[in-house]
Amino acid sequence: MNMMNPTPLPHAGADHPKVKFGKVGILLANLGTPDNYTYWPMRRYLNEFLSDKRVVDIASWKWQPLLQLIILSKRPFASGAAYKSIWNHDKGESPLLTITKEQTAAIAELVKAKYGDKVEVDFCMRYGNPSTKSKVKELIAKGCDKIVFFPLYPHYAGATSATANDQFFRALMEEKWQPSSRTVPAYFEHPAYIDALAQSVERAYEGIERPDILVCSYHGMPIRYLMEGDPYHCQCQKTTRLLKERLGWADTDITTTFQSVFGREEWLKPYTVEEVARLAEAGKKKIAVIAPAFSADCIETLEEINEEIKESFEEAGGEQFTYIPCLNDEPAHVDALSQIIDDNLKGWL
Repeated sequence: MNMMNPTPLPHAGADHPKVKFGKVGILLANLGTPDNYTYWPMRRYLNEFLSDKRVVDIASWKWQPLLQLIILSKRPFASGAAYKSIWNHDKGESPLLTITKEQTAAIAELVKAKYGDKVEVDFCMRYGNPSTKSKVKELIAKGCDKIVFFPLYPHYAGATSATANDQFFRALMEEKWQPSSRTVPAYFEHPAYIDALAQSVERAYEGIERPDILVCSYHGMPIRYLMEGDPYHCQCQKTTRLLKERLGWADTDITTTFQSVFGREEWLKPYTVEEVARLAEAGKKKIAVIAPAFSADCIETLEEINEEIKESFEEAGGEQFTYIPCLNDEPAHVDALSQIIDDNLKGWL
C-alpha cells in the first residue's frame, strides 16, 4: 500500500472516504505581518496582535475600549508609515513574509533531500496570513498525520513561543483526526545557532573599521513577566554570553539591551534606544547592532533599529553605526534550523 496517496484506511469498508496519511509535516511559524500598510489592513493586523492576552494581559473590560476607540484609531497610521518605509514593493508584501518564504524554501530543499516525499514543509504566521489554522488544514490534506510545529523564536517567551503554540493547538482542536504533534523548544543555546550568529558578526566586521562594541538588541518585555517566571531574559543573556565566547571576545566588547518598549509599564533594561546614546556620549563612537532574537528581518529591525535607534546614536555624537542583518536565509542559519528539525523528527522518520 502506498501510504502517500489517497487510499482507504486498512480494514475500512468499501464505502469509506479515501484519506491521505503517512507523511510528516514541518510547520514553521513566525509572528506575522499585515497584508498591506494602508489603514484597514494595518488595523486588522494590530487588532489581532494587541487583542492577544499573551501579548497584553490586561482585563478585556479595561483594555478593549482603549484599544478599539483610541489606539486603533491612530496607531495604524503610524505603523503603516513605518511598514511603507521598508515594504517590499516589488512583491507587494512585507520583508518578513518575503524572507520567511525564502527560509521555508531553503529548509524544504535540505529536509526533502534527506527524507524525500515523506515530509511536507510549510510556514504560517501567528497573526495575519497565512494563518496557522489554514496551514494545519493544508498539511493534513496532504497526508500529514504527524506535525512538527516550529516557532522561529530562538528564545522562549509567553508572548511569542507560547502564543504560537496556543494557536497551533486551537487549530488541532477543530480536527476530527488530530495528527500527532511536537512543538520545537527554544534554541537560544544551540551550537549551530550560536555559530551562525558568530559567522554573521565576523562577516560584518570584515568590511568596516572595527566597532568599539557590539550591541545585542533583543525584543523587550515587561519586567513583571520575568518576575512571574518567564525565562526569556535569562535566555537572552545566555545567548550573548555564548556568542562572546564563540568570538573569543572580552566582556567589554559586547552588551545586551532591549527594544520595542510599549505602554507605561517598566520593561527589561537597558533600553536599546537609550543605551546607544549613552555609549556615544561615553566615547564609543563606532558600534554594531545585532538582533539575535529575530530569525528574520522585520519592522523591529529594518525600521526601529536601522532608522530610529541609529538616529538616537548619531544625535548623541555617534559616528559609525552598523546594523548586522538577521540570519534570514543565510546558509549557516538554514543549516542550523534543519539540524533542529532533524532532532525533532527522531522516532518519526
